[in-house]
Parts: sequence; structure tokens; C-alpha cells
Amino acid sequence: MADITRRLGWRHLRSAPTTHIRHHRRGRLVHDGRGLSFWYRSLSAALSEVPVDDRELAMAFHARTSDFQDVAVQATVTYRISDPAEAAARLDFSVDPDTGVWRGAPLEQIATLLTETAQQHALDVLARTPLAGALVDGVASVRTSIAAGLAAEPRLPATGIDVVAVRVVAIRPEAEVERALRTPAREQIQQEADRATYERRAVAVERERAIAENELASQIELARREEQLIDQRGTNARREAEEKAAADGIRTETEAARKVRLARADAEAERETGAARAEVQAAWLRVHGEAGTGTLHALAATRLAENLPRIESITLSPDVLTGLLTRLGRPEGGAGE
Repeated sequence: MADITRRLGWRHLRSAPTTHIRHHRRGRLVHDGRGLSFWYRSLSAALSEVPVDDRELAMAFHARTSDFQDVAVQATVTYRISDPAEAAARLDFSVDPDTGVWRGAPLEQIATLLTETAQQHALDVLARTPLAGALVDGVASVRTSIAAGLAAEPRLPATGIDVVAVRVVAIRPEAEVERALRTPAREQIQQEADRATYERRAVAVERERAIAENELASQIELARREEQLIDQRGTNARREAEEKAAADGIRTETEAARKVRLARADAEAERETGAARAEVQAAWLRVHGEAGTGTLHALAATRLAENLPRIESITLSPDVLTGLLTRLGRPEGGAGE
């Protein structure tokens, strides 16, 4: 929309570079071009504002396929007004000189023209295409048909409109039909997922079985080694007992031989000791047999004295001393000596 200001009964218009302005005054074209800026009187001016930039027109409509299924088509048409003079002559692009607002709805007229033309060509294509083909290849075929139909439409060049591009965004069936169409693919995907799950479980079971077999083999090997260990321990214990018994036998034999030798030595010592004692006793007896009575009495007294307690002193009366001397066989006069 052009920018219009007021000054003392005059109006000043300033347009954008993407807007084509046509100014008529008293039936005569005064200004014609883009991005204009000029003064005018509102009572004598007739203004037209034609946009010349590229515009996007989104459209959505329903169609029916050859197998009587409803589909929704979403498309976008890019267009521009290449001949503003023709467009202003065919459509009402006039604006209010005071406010700059369009008096009519020219862009809606263009949108209706493009939408109905595109819809007509899309319906022609989809009416000959089954639903499956429309969903698979329908986007390209519908886009081609709409572009060709808009290029061949005579009203568009006559109105100064050029179609820049056509895009078909989607062709979608009804929600229930779409869910029904998705079901086989979903089932197949689910089957693939189930098969993958089963294969994964089978692999897990196989791995668990291998692990269990390895554990069983390990237990068997461990039991075998424990059996070998027990056998080896029994052999070692038996050998130890045999060695201990042999050592005890040797020690017993050695102890017995030692005791025999000791007994023999003791017997020999006893025998030699007895013989020596016998010889001593015989010599003693022989000496005593040869000795006199007094000598024997003296020896007896000496032996007795050896076995008596220690006597520090003894006092003998003359009578006892005389009797003792008499018994020893010595004269009385010898006592003084």
C-alpha cells in the first residue's frame, strides 16, 4: 500500500519499488511507473496500484481418483504481474486517493483464477489415476499438469500475469484410508522387527547355551582336577605314612640295637664290676683271714668311726681306756705312750 500524506489540500504519494503506480488526471495518464513520488489533488486524481513482485499463492482442494477415493491436494503457485497496464485495465487495482486502500479485491480475483485453473487440471489428472498411483507418482504428474495448464491458459497473459513456478506439496487421502494403506507396511515392518527380535533372542539363547556348556565343561574339568588332587593327596598321604612307618621301623630297630648294645655293655660292665668286686672281696677276705684279731677289731672300729656322726671331742676315763686297750691286745703300760 502506498504511503499518502496530506498537506494543505494536497496529497503526496510515495510508493515502493515493487509497486507500479498509474496516475490519471481528468482521463489523462500523468504518472506511470515503479517507486514514484508525487503531489496530486484527490478530487481530480485516479490512482491504480499494481504489485509487480513475486507472490506465493497457497491452495488446497479435494479431488477424486479413478477408484473413487477422495484425496487432498496441497500446492503453491508463484506468480507475478508482468504487464501492470494490462492488469490495471482488466482488474480493479484502483486505490482511494485519500487512504491508499484498494477499492476492490484484485489479488483475490487473481487467486481465484489461478486456483480454479490449477484445480481443473489437477482434477483431470487424478480422475484418470488410481489412488495407489496418485500417492506414488501423483505429485509429479499433477505438478506437470498444473504448470502446463496455467501456461496454456489465455486469460493469464491477457491479464498481464506470468506464472513463475508451481509446487505440489502433498497429495493425501482421507485419514481412514491413509491408516488402511499404512497397515500392510506397518505389519511388514512389525514382522521385520519381530523377526529381528526372534533372531536376537535366538542368538542370545545360543550364546547362553554356549556359556552354559563352557561353565559345565569348566565344572567337569574342575571336578576332574579335584579328583586328581584327591588321588595325589591320597598317594602323598600313603607315601608319607609308608615313609613314616619305615622311619619308625628304622628308628625302633636302631633304638633296639642301641638298647641291646647298652644292655650288653651294662652286662659286661656289671660282669667286670662283679668280677672286680669279687676279686676285691676275695682279697679283702684273704687279708682279713691273714690279719690278727686286734687288727680286725681296729678295722671294725675304723669302719664304725667312718659311719658315726662327727665327734669334735671325746673324754675317756682311765677304766674305759684300760678296757679298750685290753681288748685291742696292748699292754696297759703302753697307754702312757
